[in-house]
Amino acid sequence: MWTDKQRGIRVTQEELLCKNACGYYGNPAWQGFCSKCWRERARPAGAQKQDPRLSNDGTPLTFSKFEEKKSTEKGRRINTMRRLFWGSPSPPKRQESPETYTNVLKAYQSLEPGDFPGFLKILRSSSSQRLQSRCTAFLNTMEAYHGLPVQKQSDLVQDFYQSFAEYFSSFPEAQVTQIMEHVEKLIMTRLHKWVFCHDSCDDEQKDLALQRRIRSLNWVTPQMLSVPFPDKKTAVTGDPFLPAITAIIEMDAKRAPQDKLACVSKCSQHVFEALSTSSSEPANADDFLSGLIYVVLKANPPRLHSNMQYVIRFGLPHSLMAGESGYYFTNLSCAVAFIEKLDGPALNLSAEEFEGYMLRRRAPSGRNKRQQAARDTQHLLEELQGRQEKLDQGVDALNVQLQQWVKSIHSQLDEATTQFALVQKEIIAQAELPSLSHDASLQGDDKDQSVLVLVDKNAGPKDTDC
Repeated sequence: MWTDKQRGIRVTQEELLCKNACGYYGNPAWQGFCSKCWRERARPAGAQKQDPRLSNDGTPLTFSKFEEKKSTEKGRRINTMRRLFWGSPSPPKRQESPETYTNVLKAYQSLEPGDFPGFLKILRSSSSQRLQSRCTAFLNTMEAYHGLPVQKQSDLVQDFYQSFAEYFSSFPEAQVTQIMEHVEKLIMTRLHKWVFCHDSCDDEQKDLALQRRIRSLNWVTPQMLSVPFPDKKTAVTGDPFLPAITAIIEMDAKRAPQDKLACVSKCSQHVFEALSTSSSEPANADDFLSGLIYVVLKANPPRLHSNMQYVIRFGLPHSLMAGESGYYFTNLSCAVAFIEKLDGPALNLSAEEFEGYMLRRRAPSGRNKRQQAARDTQHLLEELQGRQEKLDQGVDALNVQLQQWVKSIHSQLDEATTQFALVQKEIIAQAELPSLSHDASLQGDDKDQSVLVLVDKNAGPKDTDC
């Protein structure tokens, strides 16, 4: 149906990957890099300045400019903040006995996937007291210093993730990932109210700007985005993208980054399901991105920018850099970037037509949509009328069959009654035949006896004469 149409949105797998060619998914929020490459790119100067200060090779620290010295002092203050959490620039080493450490690992190895209550039970046990104390101290310190810039808080949370994961370095990667998802849910559920839409950033203003932008594009139709949509021959059951719209709206109600990512994954899966019902051909990446853009335009999710930035800053890196959730989130970021830069050529419109739609001089969302709704309603009425006619015909045919059946039953009853009468007469006749024959035999015996009596009487005088 849609194979002959030119798609207005094209995206390749290479465009979704990191610009640094590391193999992970990039993100427009990181200028096309993955989270790992972006952090390495964003903080190279600070890392270079910290290395001489942390080394003890005896080389004197010399700076040619005052700004360099000022940056170094700033880096020292950051490390001071990290000492509040760890007591030293590097994460603390394990101090428990090998036996205790082995028991802790065994307890976490028996943890089932997705069993967050089980994780909390193990964390609160006496053997995991050190891990629990580390989490509690980190949460209390983050809440006490919630006024820090959000980017610094993000760095501290990511450092905590990395330090906590090193405790399970002997585990397989899948088990470490599972444990860290529980840790992320525990930490960010507590810190959500402190770090989400933080005052140190402009997320709230960008949310309002994005909502106004999406609201101004409410005239965009699925046909303009080349989104496969059910044709007139398909049974009308409502908007097939409604479950996806509901899922993306639910993202704002979640607190943990992984729960927000789960809403994005659920939304994306519903988009694929809607595309599969709308077209007989399997959906490709272009169809999926077009459908996702349509869902975002129709849903206009609350605080979409803040939710995406919250996931980027405080989510686990592996959830965004690879896997199904990383692919779906990257496509959502591409959809938002597309909406922010949407113009006429992307919708196969001229600049004048696009400007007319934006200025409400042209209103496809009004007259054209009303005409489309009227046509759809007319088609639905015709379909319902056809169904009613078929139903009436079926009822009439059923009545005729019922009447014929009643007549056949009556005729069969009459025939059965007649046959029963005949059979009854035959039975009566057969029952009367033995009685008649018996009477006849009795009458024959009487006649023989009378004859014998007569003969005896006649024989008596003859004997006397002799």
